[in-house]
Amino acid sequence: MQLSNEEEDYNLSLSKFESMLKTNKVLFFDSEEFEEIILHYLDMGKAALAKKALKLALEQHPKSTGLKLVQVEMLVYDDKLELAEKLLNELYAIEPTNEEIYIQKANICSKRDQHEKAVELLKTALKYTDDYADVYNLIGMEYLFMDNLEKAKENFIKCLEEDLEDQSALYNVVYCFEFLDQNQEAIAYLNKYIDKNPYSEIAWHQLGRLHYGVKEYENAIRAFEYATLIDDEFLGAFMEKAKAYERLKKYEEAIESYSRTIELDDATSYALLRMGKCYEKLGNKALALKHFNQTVHEDPLLDKGWIAITDFYVRQKNYQQALFFVNKALAIDNQNHLYWKRYASINKQMNFFEEAEFGYRKAVEFGETGLETWLFWVDILQFLGEFESAIQTLLQASEYFPEENEVEYRLAGLYFMLTQNTKAKFHLSNALRLNFDNHIILEDLFPVVWTKKMVQNYIAKHKKQ
Repeated sequence: MQLSNEEEDYNLSLSKFESMLKTNKVLFFDSEEFEEIILHYLDMGKAALAKKALKLALEQHPKSTGLKLVQVEMLVYDDKLELAEKLLNELYAIEPTNEEIYIQKANICSKRDQHEKAVELLKTALKYTDDYADVYNLIGMEYLFMDNLEKAKENFIKCLEEDLEDQSALYNVVYCFEFLDQNQEAIAYLNKYIDKNPYSEIAWHQLGRLHYGVKEYENAIRAFEYATLIDDEFLGAFMEKAKAYERLKKYEEAIESYSRTIELDDATSYALLRMGKCYEKLGNKALALKHFNQTVHEDPLLDKGWIAITDFYVRQKNYQQALFFVNKALAIDNQNHLYWKRYASINKQMNFFEEAEFGYRKAVEFGETGLETWLFWVDILQFLGEFESAIQTLLQASEYFPEENEVEYRLAGLYFMLTQNTKAKFHLSNALRLNFDNHIILEDLFPVVWTKKMVQNYIAKHKKQ
């Protein structure tokens, strides 16, 4: 690739400066060269070299406003705001129409959370600048800090009107539209933007994302296609196109797009996992399993990978293999409630009830709060004859589900089993109030209780009320 004259000059200046540092021989640079060198080191995160270059620059050009403004920028970066402000006031007295002075003053105000004042200063900068795009972008950012998304959006749009290629403004304007829940308006805006800048892969990608967000998957795919035609290495666009194909149940096309992401970069566990899911949907169990195994090999800490393999074998009713893989997962992370939930469920299917009870207990211990899990756990405790433990578990569950009829019916049944009739009637009353028709739970889970005349009379009495 051939460099422009400006790029060649810049590289020569940089090489010349670094050569000077090595030899301790003082060479002359004009002030603009110094500015570029300093900003280069700042961009590279080499603050010490930037400060050294600035010191030399000010020795050679003590009256340069541009260099003093760079000095201000560095002082602001170091949070030396009072010093920066003092220097800016000195510069203002000399050059009151220099837009950079107002921009740096705004930067200081922003650092002090004085965002309204920063906006006013930036609006003044607009009167003197030739770079409207940059200032509008800065105003947009200040409005973002103030959570005024409408004003932020307005200024990012103005920025893009001045400079269509400003990618940060493009991302920010889409963010504003999305935050304001204006997806259709964002789509309309991007279509107008693309009319002016049809080769913006970023715009096409964002348009695809927005269409995907409102479930317009065909339109999303079309937009992602354009993004990948403009940039055939646009990893994100290929990934999102694959997801859209999945939504349309076009699994072969999805696999093709996921495969492209792997060609472009090292295989990601997410892409491998999704390919496995697609192959399973296509009925190719061998390739599905191959990709699930590759997923956990690529990222052993990704719980979705282990869950995919485990659930695959559960669907095949191969509980031995399912248990093997969930145990492997637990060996890596024994505090994952999703693993414990599956461990419990598989053991339950295999009639290993004590192991299942242990699994449900661990699942809840590590954060599982789903009602189904609590009920399965309680039903197994009841099956094992551990009525008191079952009651304590249900009382714990009722803290999460205070108005859940299934919890109340079970409490009623268990208290009747223990002949604690007062408590039983209390919970039965709650259950019947919450969902009368569900009293069949008593018949299913507590047939002995169901046949009691006292219980039948209580239900009949409640029905009449």
